[in-house]
Amino acid sequence: MACLLAWSPEALEDVELIASFVERDSLWYAKIVASKIVSAAENIPSNPEMGRMVPEIADKNIRELFVYSYRLIYRIEPERIVVVAVIHGSRLLQPFVQRIESGI
Repeated sequence: MACLLAWSPEALEDVELIASFVERDSLWYAKIVASKIVSAAENIPSNPEMGRMVPEIADKNIRELFVYSYRLIYRIEPERIVVVAVIHGSRLLQPFVQRIESGI
């Protein structure tokens, strides 16, 4: 049975900031990128282990999917899947680790 999908407020803000950044060059592409991130997240509950374990965090319940050049990071909990961060792949993960591990 599929779990519920939840977004942390920070992850929602991440997507908004990404869309705003991309929108500077292309409103059309900004909509595509944001839509693709949301669509990828919506597929997670049906197969929570589809993403790889985050290499910087040795926890089998914290996983990630790549959407374009962004890391969609989520945590598997007993009753739900929580999207905890969406960050550009070139950024260091260390500043986000506490947020990722603590959840909502």
